[in-house]
Amino acid sequence: MQLSALIGSDVSLPPEGEATEIVGLTADSRAVRPGFLFAALAGTKADGAQFVPQALAQGASAILIETGVAVSAPVPVIADRNPRRRLALMAAKFYGKQPRTIAAVTGTNGKTSIVTFLRQIWVSLGLDAASLGTVGIVSARGERDLGATTPDPVTLQAALASLADEGVTHLAMEASSHGLAQFRMDGAKVTAAAFTNITRDHLDYHHDFEDYAYAKLRLFGEVMGPGGVAVLNADATHFAEFEAVSWARGHRVISVGRKGRGICLVAARPGTRGQSLDVIHEGRNFKIELPLIGAFQASNALVAAGLAIGCGAQADKVFAALENLQGAKGRLEEVAHLPNGASVYVDYAHTPDALANLLEAMRPHTDRQLVVIFGCGGDRDPGKRPQMGDVASKLADIVYVTDDNPRGEQADAIRAAILATAPNAIEIGDRGHAIDLAMRSLSAGDVLVVAGKGHETGQIIGNKTVPFSDHLAIADAEARIVAEAGGGA
Repeated sequence: MQLSALIGSDVSLPPEGEATEIVGLTADSRAVRPGFLFAALAGTKADGAQFVPQALAQGASAILIETGVAVSAPVPVIADRNPRRRLALMAAKFYGKQPRTIAAVTGTNGKTSIVTFLRQIWVSLGLDAASLGTVGIVSARGERDLGATTPDPVTLQAALASLADEGVTHLAMEASSHGLAQFRMDGAKVTAAAFTNITRDHLDYHHDFEDYAYAKLRLFGEVMGPGGVAVLNADATHFAEFEAVSWARGHRVISVGRKGRGICLVAARPGTRGQSLDVIHEGRNFKIELPLIGAFQASNALVAAGLAIGCGAQADKVFAALENLQGAKGRLEEVAHLPNGASVYVDYAHTPDALANLLEAMRPHTDRQLVVIFGCGGDRDPGKRPQMGDVASKLADIVYVTDDNPRGEQADAIRAAILATAPNAIEIGDRGHAIDLAMRSLSAGDVLVVAGKGHETGQIIGNKTVPFSDHLAIADAEARIVAEAGGGA
């Protein structure tokens, strides 16, 4: 594609640069090949401008930089006040294809579950659908990893084009605060967007909570074009801000929840392994047997339903589809049922609010003691560690504090920060050992929740990722317990 067509009419190029042929885009100088455009973006650890010589040596045909950055190069240099957004828009033009319906979900918690549920709803309606986010891309053709909840714009646009080529017409995707703040999604043609909730998270990256909230609001106020569909959790704090931005942008608003006007949850009755929901939509009453436990899963399912309805699906068919939903991997997922009747769940909860929601959701389904195992990640928002210790000690009967992903910090220091507000917790640094001991302590009617890592299959210690899966650790412990009990379930 010629450079002049790639950048659009709002950027002027010298005549000799207009016909420059671009065969690829990248912000990684190591990935530059002859004919590539290299985006020299400023990062948190390094400035891409210092890698321009390397990119040129590898055959870069054009350079994208931020206005005011001096670069000398024998190829066209494009200066932009927002080069990250420019790269996203260029990537969208370069790849050219996207699924015709894209629904994006943002919020601190619930994104993965909602995109998973929405994909399942669409598939049940006979549509070729996919989901994209933390667990990668999932479609009828299988699963593939992306490496990030919202990948860089070049990877994202390549994935969108690939899905379109495969015949996918409907895509549900997660929109992370990092991805929104870094303009990775700005080239995506979003049809509908959802807001789940917003609580403390990622303050190691965002300057403060207001900066974090603004990143989420960008999905509704800047990324999705005017006249889209905004599905908002009416029960969430900050609902009013998201509603105001959505109205100002001219979106159709569907509010969901107990306070919802679009989809109103009238009642939820917990069962052994599910719940019965009474819902009102456009004056009609619907009864839904949802095969998922937890109030927040009911909220997630209804937000997914709102997106499906907002994108044109019939309400009665959507609500019927909710009765066959399967939970996302590592999201309030029952992974073991011991011979004595105790149950073990895995969940990705890694913020104070998510942990509180998780434990409150499990309490009605716990006949005896509610046990939780969790830790906190290193090199991430240390302020939430004592908050999570406080939540666990108040809402669980027995608490085990273990290691999550310590990264570059001392694991015992992270645990100490949690234990400061959970003095009665049992401290076991080795996560696998903590899981084994906790499972052995369970009696009939007990529920154990292993929180924090969810679907992850590695543990980051220092600069290395070692294989570790909560699912496998639980399965190994269960096998030992069953064997010691004589092999009978």
